[in-house]
Amino acid sequence: MNNKMLIFIKLFRESYLFAFQAIIVNKLRTMLTLLGITIGIFSIISVFTVFDSMENKIKTSIDSLGDNVLFIQKWPWAFGSDYPWWKYMNRPVPKIKELTEIEKKSDAYHAATFYAATQKTVKYKSNSISNALILAVSKDYDRVMSLNIELGRYFTTSESVAGKNVAIIGKDIADNLFENSDPIGKEITVFGRKLSVIGVFKKEGEDTFGQSADKQVMVPVLFARNVIDLDSEGNDPTIIVRAKENISNQELKDELTGIMRSVRKLKPAAEDNFAINEMSLITKGFEGIFSTISIIGWIIGAFSLIVGGFGIANIMFVSVKERTNQIGIQKSLGAKNYFILLQFLFEAIFLSLIGGALGLIIIFIGTLIVTYGLDFSLTLSFSNIFLGLGVSFIIGLISGFIPAFSASRLNPVDAIRSNS
Repeated sequence: MNNKMLIFIKLFRESYLFAFQAIIVNKLRTMLTLLGITIGIFSIISVFTVFDSMENKIKTSIDSLGDNVLFIQKWPWAFGSDYPWWKYMNRPVPKIKELTEIEKKSDAYHAATFYAATQKTVKYKSNSISNALILAVSKDYDRVMSLNIELGRYFTTSESVAGKNVAIIGKDIADNLFENSDPIGKEITVFGRKLSVIGVFKKEGEDTFGQSADKQVMVPVLFARNVIDLDSEGNDPTIIVRAKENISNQELKDELTGIMRSVRKLKPAAEDNFAINEMSLITKGFEGIFSTISIIGWIIGAFSLIVGGFGIANIMFVSVKERTNQIGIQKSLGAKNYFILLQFLFEAIFLSLIGGALGLIIIFIGTLIVTYGLDFSLTLSFSNIFLGLGVSFIIGLISGFIPAFSASRLNPVDAIRSNS
């Protein structure tokens, strides 16, 4: 057992040294060959790295909401070219009174809220921010959605019900309007009206869907109804409902469907004139897009890997020819066929792994540039590293087998007489 282990250690060492010798002696030829493997691994693993990072960000965004949240809206969320948008043009938008009916009639909901959004200029003294997102919400918004308030507090029930002129602002809004001073208790101007700042959201950056509380001003919806049209589709009026812990999304959806049909007095045969959306629709849509692009990544990578594989096979055939005399000497000294086979096979695998490792290094450098330069978290996972090295190993194994097999079958006498 110890002798066999020593043989394999020697085999690995010699194959490793021969692989590096091939790179040193024939730099250009070997590097051009390895370039195919490098490009192939880069094409495949870079696609998976981007997808994994996006998937993680999507899941984080969804987890921040929870998987038991439903959105009642005019338009359904859908993907694909067959989206029948014309069916939804004349639908009414959700209204606050419909939220009230849901709160009265629903047994499956934990909390429900209404929101509408628009963009306006926000001012404080001589400072101003244009196109800030003004989010008008009803009283239980904090029970439905995940909020992270760094300073101050959320609206009290009385402030929400009375439509008080109070606001919670995003971190970017606070930093730009108030610079280094404490914004709590100060008054900003929106819609030409004064609003007292009672809270500041913690800085969070944009999520996958482009949403962020950093440039947002949240106000009570009953204050906002005096200055914006809550029935305008342009303000995206939406009812959000969170289910009780022991209630499934489907149970809540069925109940909400019945309540909305009753509120809107729809006949039994009539189609729903509202949409009840959930986050799983988005994840399914992204999965379809990701699967299509990943196939493209595999196809592009496969062509490069095939070219690289033929290149490695060519290098190995040349290597066998150059070392025919050496093979004959090894065999005359008692080297078995499997020893010669594994020697050249390991050499091919090492060459392929070097090419794959170069591709992974390029991807890793790219992830650092994107993460720190573009503020998008991109991570090369261990699973993708193992995948890249695994694919490289298989390419080396396949490419090197025929040259290695031909080397192992050489006649020792003929090989020693060779002048190559």
